[in-house]
Amino acid sequence: MSYLYYIGIDVGKDDFYVAMHNSKAKPKSYPNSNRGFALLLKDFGDKITDCFIVMEATGGYETALIRFLAKAGANLHKAQPFKTASYMRSLRAGSKTDNLDAIGLARYGAERHEELRIFTPNDQTMEQLQCLHTRRNDLVEMRTAEIQRLKHPLYDDIKDDLEEHYRFLEQKISEIETKIQSLIDENSELKAKSEVMKNFKGIGEKTTMCLIACMPELGTMTRKECASLAGLAPHPRDSGKTQGYRATRGGRRDVRNALFMAALSARRYNPQLKTFFDRLVENGKKPIVALVAVMRKIIVILNAQIRDQCYN
Repeated sequence: MSYLYYIGIDVGKDDFYVAMHNSKAKPKSYPNSNRGFALLLKDFGDKITDCFIVMEATGGYETALIRFLAKAGANLHKAQPFKTASYMRSLRAGSKTDNLDAIGLARYGAERHEELRIFTPNDQTMEQLQCLHTRRNDLVEMRTAEIQRLKHPLYDDIKDDLEEHYRFLEQKISEIETKIQSLIDENSELKAKSEVMKNFKGIGEKTTMCLIACMPELGTMTRKECASLAGLAPHPRDSGKTQGYRATRGGRRDVRNALFMAALSARRYNPQLKTFFDRLVENGKKPIVALVAVMRKIIVILNAQIRDQCYN
């Protein structure tokens, strides 16, 4: 599909810069607030439905603007920063400003829009789930830090305080997990996905919560897409007669971490995956490589099961 206009938006904490591809006008800045969104719509409202907009993920500062543009009917792509950064470097030698970034994003959209996926905002339940899951991860990291301090003799004098904080964190984590489970149980689609995952040997309650919150696309992708999104697709590094080491990279970190723990369990208690793991090791694969293969197989199987049981 082709569009009449291609717009790049570089989003910062306080402002965002908007550039139109092949326009002689300089990029324009707006405050990253409801007032700025209204001004943007005033300037580009007549072009919104006929344009393709590209912006980067910027740690959440883009979230409100994306929601606003989606409601306005915009065709929007949320780009991965490492991809656009490589593209920007191919356009110029060392220069970097917010204006140039916006111009580069507009050009990126104009040249590659046919292969870029239109961003679809999550519904309110998924946004709540992701927010709660992120908060849970933060608290778990705090709890881990407190556990390490409790084991260290340097903190013996404040041990009571550390234990009190540890108990507080345990309580808050438990409360958040209860809220997450309630949201899943109240949504028929999410509950059905949850049941599929829990019936898989090696997948526990916490892994299920993570996959539902962090990978809502499960059941709607191809096997290659779900492996890539989870950061478990091997990337070749070959040149001439040299065959380089194939390594995984990218993807969603929380999903990958959850699948690692699931794979440790599945290689022991899931007969199918235990056989698969043992065969790979017997064939000369390193145990960690075989474990990653188990992780990839888990997410591919779950994607197929959810597709067959929840979407057919």
